[in-house]
Amino acid sequence: MAPINPRFALCLTLLPLCALAEVQLDTPRSGWRVGGGDGAQFMQQVNYPASSVNSAANQADTARIKGAISRLEKDGKAPGRLVVNGVSMPLKIAEDGSFDRPFVFSEGSNNVEVRSPDGEQRRRVQFYNRGSGETPARLRVVLSWDSDNTDLDLHLVTPDGEHVWYGNRSLANGAALDVDVTTGYGPEMIATPTPLKGQYLVYVNYYGGGYSYDENGESSAQQILTTGQITVISEEGTVNEKQQSFLVPMRTPGELTLVKSFSYP
Repeated sequence: MAPINPRFALCLTLLPLCALAEVQLDTPRSGWRVGGGDGAQFMQQVNYPASSVNSAANQADTARIKGAISRLEKDGKAPGRLVVNGVSMPLKIAEDGSFDRPFVFSEGSNNVEVRSPDGEQRRRVQFYNRGSGETPARLRVVLSWDSDNTDLDLHLVTPDGEHVWYGNRSLANGAALDVDVTTGYGPEMIATPTPLKGQYLVYVNYYGGGYSYDENGESSAQQILTTGQITVISEEGTVNEKQQSFLVPMRTPGELTLVKSFSYP
């Protein structure tokens, strides 16, 4: 018999004064669905202090991760955890416990898991995304980071020497910046349905942030070191899918760092 979690045992003795957090996931939902389509928006303007809800008001439900975590500790500001198709990243949670992130899902089988900040509670769904006529991405690069009120920017140089980033969001060769979240913990995504053969260079720019804000809007240094997580996914959603994740420390706002070079295929 597995040992009883000490926190759960304490809650049993203090009920109804004590209750574990609960994770509610409004979207995505399990089952079959047609993804993408109208109303999918993935760009947002720079906003400091960071907004807790990063999806547009009319964002399509098929292109967002939305829900709430109830009964959080009032003094806790730790992020939750979001795991999408095996890629784990921090999840920004608003003061009322809600979360709402834009996300591009691959065609085919997807799974999404949301965990409470303490890791004790989680909600997981699995669904099949049939797409809406768009060509599936065969190469995707995902960036997330571990400090709030911070903006890291993802850059990708393709084998033909072209450069995709927030200042040049789409290339003639098919590479495009799909998701550009400028607050919280990301993610940012660059993807292409027609990846060129050859060497790719992944850069991360520490655009700014790393500050906390008081009720008067005054800022103070919050975290000197920000750690970015980069995941390279090839042949996404197929039996040949491959993932590679690695961490990179970012120390100074304005810093542009070559974090990875790789070849495709």
